[in-house]
Amino acid sequence: MAQSTAAPAPTTQPAVAPLPLKALAPWAVFFGVLMLVLLYFVGAEQGATSVLSGEGVHEWVHDARHLLGFPCH
Repeated sequence: MAQSTAAPAPTTQPAVAPLPLKALAPWAVFFGVLMLVLLYFVGAEQGATSVLSGEGVHEWVHDARHLLGFPCH
């Protein structure tokens, strides 16, 4: 009885193309500005540099202030 031995199919790994810095820079700037705005609203809004009037923003981010160590009262 003859046995057939089939060679396994060659496995090829897909080539990973490097991501150019010019394509990444606008997204990095966008998310950096977004994080700074978020940090402002959590840390400083309703304080001396308040942009919005009222206590709405303070109440929405109250627990985040305590979690991050910002004093708020």
